[in-house]
Amino acid sequence: MSANLEAQTSTPEEVLEVIAELEQYRQRLIDDTVEMAKKVKMPKQAVMKQLENHPEIVYIDETLANLRSQQNS
Repeated sequence: MSANLEAQTSTPEEVLEVIAELEQYRQRLIDDTVEMAKKVKMPKQAVMKQLENHPEIVYIDETLANLRSQQNS
Protein backbone atom coordinates (compact mmCIF):
# COMPACT_ATOMS: atom_id res chain seq x y z
CA MET A 1 0.00 0.00 0.00
CA SER A 2 2.79 2.45 0.82
CA ALA A 3 4.30 1.83 -2.63
CA ASN A 4 1.03 2.95 -4.20
CA LEU A 5 0.96 6.06 -2.04
CA GLU A 6 4.53 6.90 -2.96
CA ALA A 7 3.81 6.47 -6.66
CA GLN A 8 0.73 8.66 -6.40
CA THR A 9 2.63 11.46 -4.67
CA SER A 10 5.66 11.31 -6.98
CA THR A 11 6.28 14.02 -9.50
CA PRO A 12 6.12 13.14 -13.20
CA GLU A 13 9.88 13.67 -13.39
CA GLU A 14 10.46 11.15 -10.59
CA VAL A 15 8.25 8.60 -12.33
CA LEU A 16 10.17 9.09 -15.57
CA GLU A 17 13.46 8.63 -13.73
CA VAL A 18 12.27 5.40 -12.11
CA ILE A 19 11.01 4.10 -15.47
CA ALA A 20 14.38 4.86 -17.08
CA GLU A 21 16.28 3.13 -14.27
CA LEU A 22 14.05 0.05 -14.42
CA GLU A 23 14.46 -0.14 -18.20
CA GLN A 24 18.24 0.06 -17.83
CA TYR A 25 18.24 -2.63 -15.15
CA ARG A 26 15.99 -4.86 -17.27
CA GLN A 27 18.29 -4.49 -20.26
CA ARG A 28 21.34 -5.24 -18.12
CA LEU A 29 19.69 -8.46 -16.87
CA ILE A 30 18.96 -9.50 -20.44
CA ASP A 31 22.46 -8.64 -21.65
CA ASP A 32 24.12 -10.49 -18.75
CA THR A 33 21.95 -13.56 -19.30
CA VAL A 34 22.66 -13.61 -23.02
CA GLU A 35 26.41 -13.28 -22.38
CA MET A 36 26.37 -16.17 -19.90
CA ALA A 37 24.36 -18.27 -22.32
CA LYS A 38 26.90 -17.63 -25.07
CA LYS A 39 29.70 -18.78 -22.79
CA VAL A 40 27.97 -22.09 -22.14
CA LYS A 41 26.84 -22.33 -25.77
CA MET A 42 23.16 -22.41 -24.91
CA PRO A 43 20.77 -22.20 -27.88
CA LYS A 44 19.33 -18.73 -28.39
CA GLN A 45 15.78 -20.07 -28.41
CA ALA A 46 16.30 -21.60 -24.95
CA VAL A 47 17.74 -18.34 -23.66
CA MET A 48 14.79 -16.34 -24.94
CA LYS A 49 12.37 -18.82 -23.35
CA GLN A 50 14.13 -18.44 -20.00
CA LEU A 51 14.09 -14.67 -20.28
CA GLU A 52 10.32 -14.70 -20.88
CA ASN A 53 9.86 -16.48 -17.56
CA HIS A 54 12.64 -14.79 -15.58
CA PRO A 55 11.00 -13.69 -12.29
CA GLU A 56 12.84 -10.38 -12.05
CA ILE A 57 12.11 -9.44 -15.64
CA VAL A 58 8.44 -10.35 -15.25
CA TYR A 59 8.27 -8.22 -12.08
CA ILE A 60 10.03 -5.31 -13.80
CA ASP A 61 7.65 -5.52 -16.78
CA GLU A 62 4.64 -5.47 -14.46
CA THR A 63 6.06 -2.53 -12.52
CA LEU A 64 6.84 -0.63 -15.71
CA ALA A 65 3.31 -1.19 -17.00
CA ASN A 66 1.92 0.05 -13.70
CA LEU A 67 4.14 3.14 -13.70
CA ARG A 68 3.27 3.94 -17.31
CA SER A 69 -0.44 3.63 -16.59
CA GLN A 70 -0.06 5.98 -13.62
CA GLN A 71 1.94 8.34 -15.77
CA ASN A 72 -0.82 8.42 -18.40
CA SER A 73 -3.54 9.05 -15.81
